[in-house]
Parts: sequence; structure tokens; C-alpha cells
Amino acid sequence: MKIICIGRNYADHIAELHNEVPAAPVIFLKPETALLQRGQPFFIPEFSQDIHHELELVLRISKNGRHIDEQFAPAYIEAIGLGLDFTARDLQSELKKKGLPWELAKAFDGSAPVSPTFKPVTEFADLANINFHLEVNGETRQTGNSSLMLHPFSKIISFVSRYISLKMGDLIFTGTPAGVGPVKVGDQLVGYLEGEKILELAVR
Repeated sequence: MKIICIGRNYADHIAELHNEVPAAPVIFLKPETALLQRGQPFFIPEFSQDIHHELELVLRISKNGRHIDEQFAPAYIEAIGLGLDFTARDLQSELKKKGLPWELAKAFDGSAPVSPTFKPVTEFADLANINFHLEVNGETRQTGNSSLMLHPFSKIISFVSRYISLKMGDLIFTGTPAGVGPVKVGDQLVGYLEGEKILELAVR
């Protein structure tokens, strides 16, 4: 199982970080060790003073595939959940300045908690209109809808599969909307998918 992540997929998030709009999906990977076991808290790593939350819709892949045409891509989505792409923003800024890959800032242990619940794709009437949001200590910080993605699910799956074969059980983080920000010890993060609470996480 692998974790594939899409960066810079919402225009408002690109704007808040003053990044350029990409012509094609921006891809990076996280290892399996980035996942958290159910109920475990997220521990802020000692190497960063600026860990940011990034709530994302996460696709779970239903079957193996490569060179997938966009029109067939929805058949490769088994279920949709939520995930947090925790980012060491201070470390990422230094890496970007040097033109180096982001993995140290994105792929560290525990940096990709996902919801214990994934909703079957058949429960969604329209994959291009999925609402989700994040609350931090009871305050809404991020609100998103899949219609606002620069690269929708089908394009992401097709693009990724040209370079990296997809396997059943793979997870794809599809990008984060605006509102990202730092977390601190004691914070309680709650993620909602179509109004239903499916992700809860304590920061330690």
C-alpha cells in the first residue's frame, strides 16, 4: 500500500501560500509509516516549530491499474474518506528555497492520519460536489468542496497511473483548500465529510 499526495490542487490554497498555479498535478509520496493507528494522537516532531494541518479528501483505490483513461477512472475508486497532510512548514520553506524535494517536511512518521471510516463511493451522488471541513478546538478552520479542485478525481487517477501503477488499497490525498495553519499541543482536530464527523485527532 502506498500513499500518493496531490499538492496545489485548490486555487485559494495556492494563493494563501503565494505559489504558482501548476499546469499538471503536483505529486509527492508518503510512506506507510506516515499513517497513524486508530485512536492514536499526533505527536509534534522535535525537528519543526511550525506544523500545519491540511485537511483533504482521500480516495481508496479499488483495483490494480495503469495508464487509466479518465473516463474509466471512477471505477477505480472504492471509497472516500478524510486525511490530514501534516506539513512541517518551516522545513518545507527551507527545502523549497534550495530546490530540494519536500519529503522531509511531508513524509515523516505520523504525518498522514486518515479517518477510520471511508464511505463507499456509491454513497455519493456527485463526486464533483463533495463537502468537507475541519474544526480545530470547535472552530471551523478549513472548508472545501471537490468542485473547487483544479484537477478532479478522474484526472488525478489518470495522471498518476501514467507514471505509477495503482494497487488495490492505495490511498490518494487529493489536495487541501485554504485555511491551513499551525497546530499546537492540546489541539483537538475534527474532520467532517458531508456534515458527518468521521475524523478526530488529538495533538500532543
